[in-house]
Amino acid sequence: MLGSVALSSAAIFVAELGDKSQLLAMTFATRYRWWQVLLGITVATAVVHALSVALGFGLGELMPTEWIALLAGVAFLFFAAWTLRGDHLTEDDKRKASRKFGSAVLVVTLAFFLAELGDKTMLATVTLATHHDWLGIWIGSTVGMVLADALAIGVGLLLGRHLPEKAIRYGASALFVLFGGWLIIDSLLVLNG
Repeated sequence: MLGSVALSSAAIFVAELGDKSQLLAMTFATRYRWWQVLLGITVATAVVHALSVALGFGLGELMPTEWIALLAGVAFLFFAAWTLRGDHLTEDDKRKASRKFGSAVLVVTLAFFLAELGDKTMLATVTLATHHDWLGIWIGSTVGMVLADALAIGVGLLLGRHLPEKAIRYGASALFVLFGGWLIIDSLLVLNG
């Protein structure tokens, strides 16, 4: 289980770098207390990643492991391209983040829940859960995401808008290519071996 926690923490942390969720976290941090933003992110992430793990576990039971690994490698290459393309907050996203209605934690939780549905971190969690310990993947993916967004909150509060976004995107994309290539080569060796 510890291996699954470590793997998913690292993979999801990398997947979250440069994601629009980090931009959303920084925006919320300028409006609400940092702990309210972090709590909302944690609740939303735990729920979304529990759904992702359940979906991935179900797929893992239905398909042979080698084919899942091959599909995971291709998915990671897709995540690399998605990361390289980058995410940006629309004016509507910024407007929603700046509203001060209701509980700050509830606002952040709902915004992050909706932002993460179908996002690359959700898909990466599904992919990892297809052939790893489901509990470890859920814990690790939640920790990885919360750490990445906590970093965004901290950096956003300290540095404002002067972040090296391109460097973060390129580095995260390169790591996805590395992980994806490794999964593809490893699964092809097993399938052909």
